[in-house]
Amino acid sequence: MSGLRIPLEGPDGAGTAHALNLLAPNPSPMTLDGTNTWVIGRGEEVLVVDPGPDDPGHLARVAGHLRERRVAAILLTHGHHDHSGGARTFAGLVGAPVRALDPRHRLGDEGLEDGDVLRAGDLELHVVATPGHSFDSLCFWLPEDGAVLTGDTVLGRGTTVIAPDGHLAEYLRSLDRLRAVVERVGAQALLPGHGPVLPDPVGALDGYIAHRRRRLDQIRRAYEGGAVTPRRIVEAVYADVDRSLWPAAEMSVRAQLDYLGLA
Repeated sequence: MSGLRIPLEGPDGAGTAHALNLLAPNPSPMTLDGTNTWVIGRGEEVLVVDPGPDDPGHLARVAGHLRERRVAAILLTHGHHDHSGGARTFAGLVGAPVRALDPRHRLGDEGLEDGDVLRAGDLELHVVATPGHSFDSLCFWLPEDGAVLTGDTVLGRGTTVIAPDGHLAEYLRSLDRLRAVVERVGAQALLPGHGPVLPDPVGALDGYIAHRRRRLDQIRRAYEGGAVTPRRIVEAVYADVDRSLWPAAEMSVRAQLDYLGLA
């Protein structure tokens, strides 16, 4: 593996030889330790993925870390505020465009599409469309390090919630696609949007896919057993989950009921 870094104290400073995480100070049950802001590159030119929320201290820290290096572009894995909220402010600090799939989050003439190849000096970053968590979710493949930046499609721990602007059927297809990609290219690490680096991409994705199948089976059985509202299903299926996460679980249940044709 190309210089994998997994600090003992948490995800800040984690990454690979050419990808460094600078953790945003926005921890919560939904964002885990906070949003991972990834700096990609070597030499004088870099790409910054997900500047995070509009937190002046965090954005100044990222800009200060870059010193005299030039930011070729700011990239968004998707448009949720905890990833994109600081993008325009950060663009003003470093003089770089913001590129995203959703035109509403772009700053400049260019967006992002599946198959695009971005460059920071002689490093390449390949765009892989993975809709589902949100309609505009993207992952980025960094061949030099054998690493995939996954945004919220795969988290460093726990599982991904299907947001109101997402779709479970698309998400399941994206997991299958990403699983095929990481096996085909021999990926050696997943660099998530929240939580620690995952050093076993195939294992992580197999776990995600198996978890989704189990949850769908549990929800189907709960519904057939008389729990016919999202809240009742959460009480039955997510009883061992911290109650602070039940609103997110209820949102996920709604997506799963829709997928099962039970909504």
